[in-house]
Amino acid sequence: MKFGQEIGIDLGTANILVFVRNRGIILNEPSVVAIDTNTRQVKAVGEEARQMLGRTPGNIVAIRPMSDGVIAEYTTTVQMLRYLIQKSATGPRIFKPRVLVCVPAGVTSVERRAVEQAAMEAGAREVATIEETMAAAIGAGLPIESAGGNMVVDIGGGTTDIAVISLGGIVTSQSIRVGGNKMDEVIVRHIGHQHGLIIGDRTAEEIKIEIGSAYPSDTEKTKEVKGRDRLQGLPKTILVTEGEIREALSEPVAQIIAKVKSVLEHTPPELSSDIIERGITLTGGGSLLRGLDQLISLATGGIPTRVAGNTLECVALGTGKALEEFDTIRKSRNFRGHRG
Repeated sequence: MKFGQEIGIDLGTANILVFVRNRGIILNEPSVVAIDTNTRQVKAVGEEARQMLGRTPGNIVAIRPMSDGVIAEYTTTVQMLRYLIQKSATGPRIFKPRVLVCVPAGVTSVERRAVEQAAMEAGAREVATIEETMAAAIGAGLPIESAGGNMVVDIGGGTTDIAVISLGGIVTSQSIRVGGNKMDEVIVRHIGHQHGLIIGDRTAEEIKIEIGSAYPSDTEKTKEVKGRDRLQGLPKTILVTEGEIREALSEPVAQIIAKVKSVLEHTPPELSSDIIERGITLTGGGSLLRGLDQLISLATGGIPTRVAGNTLECVALGTGKALEEFDTIRKSRNFRGHRG
């Protein structure tokens, strides 16, 4: 690059992926920062900080600065972005990088500006934002430049973004602040209410990954879960079944499906016929919940639904491809930008 690097950042609630042009995805770290409360200095970022969650001494606090896809802790987000930008840099750092950041479809203009400003303070020369559904569609290889309708459902940690895209633009979209983190929360609540066992978010995520499902399967699984007994305060182990976890997850799953149906109802008839033919594409970590594609297909009257092959990296890959059109997309109605 003549004037510094170009970096694409999938600024997720659960994970952050960094794409550097001509190098590909170089970072995939949890969106966690460990801070010394006495000095306000960052002690660790990413996986190292995630390992500290719930295990730190009094003066070290491990937090997630992103909540529901937007900035919850502004100063901490700036520090996290600075760490990521510096870690992504190669060669002499004379020129600041241009940065393209993904944001949920439902963010407000204030939230969008906060992301842009945070990236500028973290060391970017120019910042543009791209909606996650657009990036996910590009990363999934959908023919978004064609006149036909393409429907993508991106289920992240904090939000689920749904959009119908045609001729390179978003025709209709909706966002709901329900995603993988909400699924973890309902599992924590279920285990506490039904079994009197207190577990953490990390344990809940493990349960979701190992035996979580949205639709019954031929082989129902079970899992041993360790936690603290609510009454006695002592360590305790219980056995949970796939069926009860599926029941616990039914609430957030139903909310996602309701939003998918709402987007379909607001889609022009001509594009609806394209979606029936082309199907619905699921991206994001939440799309890996077993049977979710089957349930969405059933709920939408049989519209073919598939999980993208590179579902966890779709948004980051799409952001990377969009970097090639940085100057153009800063002026597009689906992309916003800020120049330092």
